[in-house]
Amino acid sequence: MQGGSFVSDAGDMNDFQEDRRRRDEEFARHVRTKGIRREKGKRPGKASLIFGLGMFGLVGWSIAIPTLMGIALGVWIDSRWPSQYSWTLMMLFIGVILGCLNAWYWVRTMLGIRGRRRRTHDL
Repeated sequence: MQGGSFVSDAGDMNDFQEDRRRRDEEFARHVRTKGIRREKGKRPGKASLIFGLGMFGLVGWSIAIPTLMGIALGVWIDSRWPSQYSWTLMMLFIGVILGCLNAWYWVRTMLGIRGRRRRTHDL
């Protein structure tokens, strides 16, 4: 009986090793596919329409939000402490300046990353 049990255990061990080898190969194929896809995404090329629209939206919102917040703050200050100076206009100006600086930072960051990729591939 023990001999039969030993043969069965050896068969189970072979099945286990075969299953393990199959899973390892599947995992390696999956990692290789992801690596190829990642490298393909890093290649320089024309910016897609989606990238352009996303950048357009990013610039628009990064200017609009601080501007609207500045206007809201200015209106609130004008309603609480009236003065000869319009806080709404001052906060509007400050909001636009902060929004433009924010947009400049994000555009520079996005284009800087893409520019570095192009330069390394051009060499």
